[in-house]
Amino acid sequence: MMAGVLQRRNRYKRRRSASPPLWRRFGSLLDWRALAHKVALVAFVAAGIGALTWALNRPVRAVAIDGRFQHVSPIAIEKAVAPYLVGGFMSVNLEAIQRAVEAIPWVDRVRVQRRWPTGLRVTVIEQTAAARWNGTGLLNGRGELFLRGALDPPPQLPSLGGPSGSETEVAKRYFAAQPPMAAAGFPIAALRLDERGAWRMDLANGLAVRLGRKHVARRLSRFIRTASQIVLPRLDDVAYVDMRYSNGFAVGWRGGAHSIAGAARTPAKMPRQPAAAAPAPAQGVAPAQGATPAPPAPPAPVQAHVQKAV
Repeated sequence: MMAGVLQRRNRYKRRRSASPPLWRRFGSLLDWRALAHKVALVAFVAAGIGALTWALNRPVRAVAIDGRFQHVSPIAIEKAVAPYLVGGFMSVNLEAIQRAVEAIPWVDRVRVQRRWPTGLRVTVIEQTAAARWNGTGLLNGRGELFLRGALDPPPQLPSLGGPSGSETEVAKRYFAAQPPMAAAGFPIAALRLDERGAWRMDLANGLAVRLGRKHVARRLSRFIRTASQIVLPRLDDVAYVDMRYSNGFAVGWRGGAHSIAGAARTPAKMPRQPAAAAPAPAQGVAPAQGATPAPPAPPAPVQAHVQKAV
């Protein structure tokens, strides 16, 4: 009986030892020969690329600069590019060169390319000034302030102004308002936004237009449609037009000018005193020869009722 128990135990051990190891089971699922071929192929390709890069990475010997230059000096571009030419043709940092050239004043956009076999090509597009900003700054057509403290800003550019950070807002307002105003014969010479958020336009003919803080586009349209037609016949006598009213506008006249019948009147000021009439001659006494009667007193100005918008 004891021998039978030992015999069964020996058969159980032989069965356990007969099963293959775990690594052999997983190894049978892989084609080691094919895997080795793939690894060798990848290593060969990487080595070939590295060797080719090393062979092509020769020092940069020429830099071509393209562009129409009016405010940017090609010498300044060469100085900005020079520190980044320490690497070879393939390892040179094109993005760093682009950032360095874009930091030059009056440069808008830059494109840097490699030119076979040992050269670079730098294409530069200058900024185009579209308006002056707060006297000495310059804005481009996107409303971006690209230059502060210009020594000699072009005087023919429109003058825009406003708080710091409002450059794009003011420029967009000008670019939207200038075409209809110019078509109506009132081109804009200056546009300003004050600290309170109120808008004011100065036209090329010397007329000032006050637009206020609210409904600016609507008030501008009302000026073109109505107010401009009224002040046009007496443009030399008008100092400003105030559009900050919900149902009309007010006209400020230059010194000594009389108001136009039918136009909105000047906001409340000290009323003019009518000229005193000449005293009537005493009864029974004829006026002296050559004496001319005094002109009649001008009628008192009529005040049109306008309600100022809040």
